[in-house]
Amino acid sequence: MSSAQTFSRDKLPLGQKVAFGTGNLVVNLLPGALGVFSFFLLTAFGIDPFLAGLLGGLPRLLDAITDPIMGYITDNTKSRFGRRRPYIFVGAILSGVLFALLWQLNPDNTEMYNFWYFLILSLIFIIANTIFATPYIGLGYEMTSDYNERTRLMAFAQTIGQVAWMIVPWFWVLIANPNLFETQAVGVRNLSIIVGGICIVLGIIPAIFCKEIKQESITNRDDITFKNIVKNFKGLIRSMVLIFKNLSFLRLCGATFLVFNGFQLVASFSYFIIVFYMFQGNYGDAGSWPAWFSTVSALCTAFLIIPIITWMSNRWGKRNAFIVATFISIIGYALKWWGFNPDNPWLIFMPIPFMVFGIGGLFTLMMSMTADVCDLDEYKNGMPRKEGTFGAIYWWMVKLGQALALVLGGLVLKLVGFDAGAEIQAPETLTNLRLADILIPAITAGLAILVMWKYDLTEEKAGEIKDALVKRRGEL
Repeated sequence: MSSAQTFSRDKLPLGQKVAFGTGNLVVNLLPGALGVFSFFLLTAFGIDPFLAGLLGGLPRLLDAITDPIMGYITDNTKSRFGRRRPYIFVGAILSGVLFALLWQLNPDNTEMYNFWYFLILSLIFIIANTIFATPYIGLGYEMTSDYNERTRLMAFAQTIGQVAWMIVPWFWVLIANPNLFETQAVGVRNLSIIVGGICIVLGIIPAIFCKEIKQESITNRDDITFKNIVKNFKGLIRSMVLIFKNLSFLRLCGATFLVFNGFQLVASFSYFIIVFYMFQGNYGDAGSWPAWFSTVSALCTAFLIIPIITWMSNRWGKRNAFIVATFISIIGYALKWWGFNPDNPWLIFMPIPFMVFGIGGLFTLMMSMTADVCDLDEYKNGMPRKEGTFGAIYWWMVKLGQALALVLGGLVLKLVGFDAGAEIQAPETLTNLRLADILIPAITAGLAILVMWKYDLTEEKAGEIKDALVKRRGEL
């Protein structure tokens, strides 16, 4: 049970939490919208499914390179505006503008023109989004040094971020509505401008209102210069080697990869099960049930699960809260067998409060624990602090999980015999699909519990590290 008191100097004002949370809404809204809009590459713009797959996968390769580089850059930047906020401000504007431009496609163009237009702008968009997201994540890790206040900050930010997942499922409905847009292509183009504008406005708020560690308190940094590229590159490699020697951090990355990859791998299966198992392939009868399933999941995560996770963390510690939350999610996955019932569609909401403990607990706790790990790294390796690099590598693992989920999800559908062109699926196909929808995330969640079982950065240990750091270099 937690007994440590959060001192007033470590408590964040509500305004700071709100400002940081708006950035998390952007972090969730952009990939969520990108995932929905990408479906219309096939239906609205006539791009071949294989080429559409390349458009989804190739930018990820660049992402794997730019994330750690941006993390190192933001950790070592020196400017009168700080080492995080200038990048967040510029990155938010570039991300919003490029997202809107990305979708100004025309179905009358040739397929290869649209392919190359989208690919080139996707690569530029990935860089812009990295410029925004990586410093933003690093900023959150350093906003407070208190063990429990970190969890409260991340819980608040995750709650705001869930608003994106309440909105995103309805993009399908809006874009395909002939009463709103003349064609799907027109819907995608217009809605992308709205999404881009929202991301610009909300994305610059953390840059304007959030505070970061004063530059003067950060010593032994590698000054970022264009004249000394070799030295900068060596510094990046040195930082990454030190991070990969951090066993506590590797456990966080491994558990996140397992839970998130398992969840993402079957994320689309619920849609197929609702349509083909519950409504016998009738899309009209299925209607908005899939969208409501996603929206209610986000609502439960934001207003039920995250507050419970925060309470559990404060009372039992972050590791124990993660293990309990992940176990509860396994129960939720199992309940889907009875929840997806053709005779009573309302039962689809029954597993949700249990199932979303997994994702709700994952990012609330893992981001808080990563901030603790940054203290451990400074304790072992000294300054400069590496919040940006830690955040970049952690989220690179998340993105790797997303990329693998896209590939493996299609493979699983193929193995269970799913036929995308058929109006009715075979009974054995639907049974196998339902089993995969339950077993895959349950197994990966169980493995994540094993990975985190010996995680030993407790509140007591984190407090001792914090006290030693303050004694060594004073308060930041």
